[in-house]
Amino acid sequence: MIGAESAASEMDAPASAILEGQNTGEERNGSASNPASGEPTSPETVIQAADETAPSSPPEPPAMSNQEILDSALEFYQASSDFWERGDLDNAIAALDKAYSLILKVNAEEDPVILQQKEDLRITISRRIVEVYASRFTVANGDHKEIPLLMNVHVEKELALLKGRERDFFLASYRRSGKYRPFVVEALQEAGLPEELSWLPLIESGFKTNAYSKARALGMWQFIASTGYKFGLKRTQYIDERMDPEKSTLAAIDYLDELHSIFGDWMTALAGYNCGEGRVLNRIKSQRVNYLDDFWDFYGSLPRETARYVPRFLAVLNILDDPEAHGFTLPEVDEQIETEKVDIHKQVQLETVARRLDIDYGLLKDLNPELRQQLTPSDPYSLKVPKGKGEVLLAKLDEIPVYRPAYRTHRVRSGESLSVIAERYGSSVRAIMTANNLRNKHYLRINQKLKIPVSKTAIASLEVPLVQASQIKGEIIEYRVRKGDSLWLIARRYGTTTKMIQSLNQLDSALLSIGQVLKIPSGQTMASVIGDTQTYLVRKGDSPYLIAKRHNMDLSTFLEFNGLTPRSTIFPGQVLKTKGE
Repeated sequence: MIGAESAASEMDAPASAILEGQNTGEERNGSASNPASGEPTSPETVIQAADETAPSSPPEPPAMSNQEILDSALEFYQASSDFWERGDLDNAIAALDKAYSLILKVNAEEDPVILQQKEDLRITISRRIVEVYASRFTVANGDHKEIPLLMNVHVEKELALLKGRERDFFLASYRRSGKYRPFVVEALQEAGLPEELSWLPLIESGFKTNAYSKARALGMWQFIASTGYKFGLKRTQYIDERMDPEKSTLAAIDYLDELHSIFGDWMTALAGYNCGEGRVLNRIKSQRVNYLDDFWDFYGSLPRETARYVPRFLAVLNILDDPEAHGFTLPEVDEQIETEKVDIHKQVQLETVARRLDIDYGLLKDLNPELRQQLTPSDPYSLKVPKGKGEVLLAKLDEIPVYRPAYRTHRVRSGESLSVIAERYGSSVRAIMTANNLRNKHYLRINQKLKIPVSKTAIASLEVPLVQASQIKGEIIEYRVRKGDSLWLIARRYGTTTKMIQSLNQLDSALLSIGQVLKIPSGQTMASVIGDTQTYLVRKGDSPYLIAKRHNMDLSTFLEFNGLTPRSTIFPGQVLKTKGE
């Protein structure tokens, strides 16, 4: 996907007050920004030292970049989801307010990419607020025209490229489409959208689930992170749903439907999908007439890559409509693999699972492309396996060990610091210093070899993994749903989470029916979830975000464990609890 700009205007209300209005300026893509080197800092209000003249005070943290502020806002957005799932509505809203206050600090006047992410977050936060409040009341109780098959000089130019130097790309993408297109077609039909849109991933990504652009767009439908969040795609250290072909397809359909409702015709909607509706609306407003008569009226004023995007898509449709007329003999498409899902409640390696199931490791990775580290998260996760292997996995699940931490070796190069190395490997400065017996984090030698703990796996070894449903300790009660019940209310009543109830009862949604019988586990204390703990003395420059990140904890877990909220302020000398090393 190409870069984009945004035409959205600034809003300075708190997150809980932005539920009205529609953002028409958010962009979909943009090029990646390069954060400054150094130890990551949080966009939270950094605590001030009680004694500003103390000689042993550490240096002030460096100023944050716009991208770092947005990343921290995303972290608070994720924390709000965690609080919401635990039934803590107040802190869920507080975390959303905090996330919104952070994006107001972003100065994006000269960077359309940052502006796009900022505006996407506005919409994402407002939608989540609606969802949080609506979840308390989820109780037991278009006319789209087809895309015209046009032919003009612009389409002919793209046809020549696809028939020439890009012929191999087209044929390989067409062959790969067989794995995913049947689901896309079915979802489009259910949404009432044109079936021709099922070929859009061919020009977006070549039907590759892991396609990644220089604009930081990822997946078959090429979402950037902020737009993915806007349409419900989660991103954590273990999963990125932009790479899930089914989830990203549903998000793309929602986006396309929204664009069509804005512009009224598919040519313009597709241009908006490529470069963002804000840029397209600006082009329309810049016309001498105050209405849009035809897409080709302002075609020439669009960015070059977007101007190619629509004709390229039409060229694909023309080839598929009559392959022989354009000199193509289409190959057989790849077969769609039938799958079934198995709920996993502990962190395991896909490679280990593949060996136990006696299936190809590459196949299992292809079926679960959203897993970023080829590891399942420690939270309940539905793993896809080939049809017929679900019962086999359930029978062998207890034999599969929880994945333990691993280490990597790094040779120090000129200009590197511990914070840069930690960021590169997803580790922490403290963990690297401990693993290598380093006393001074500011002193490294060129060519020095360091043992790097990989934090993503280290987290798993420090957490008490959730057990399988059949192994949950304590009583599992049966609860009959009554009028006015919701998953959120039931989870709060019994000290558990909505995700655990859904997992135990294999629920695909939050909808309940009166008289429905649910299995409810007894609640867990936060201490039992975290495992070994240690005390931490707050220093100048610390913030909850930084402390949680340094000790490989989710921000929401850290706050709840210490009796804090997203609005809490911490002070130098304060003693807090963290995970043990």
